[in-house]
Amino acid sequence: MLYRITVKNPKLSNGIRVEKGMSVDIVSNSMSNPVTTNGGQVVVDAFMRIYGIDIKKAGALSMAYLDVERIR
Repeated sequence: MLYRITVKNPKLSNGIRVEKGMSVDIVSNSMSNPVTTNGGQVVVDAFMRIYGIDIKKAGALSMAYLDVERIR
């Protein structure tokens, strides 16, 4: 499955700024929500790889801040 994870709401926390519209694409073998599966580690890794930010440390690793769209 291919998922696109997009930031819905901006957040500044622990010196990390997360902006609305930032997005990452991830591939998962699971049908489950990648934000809530395995502590969202694939999402954390993708944001670190693309933007160099730790979205978990910023406190934005939740469905309140992230929109999950299944692409295929």
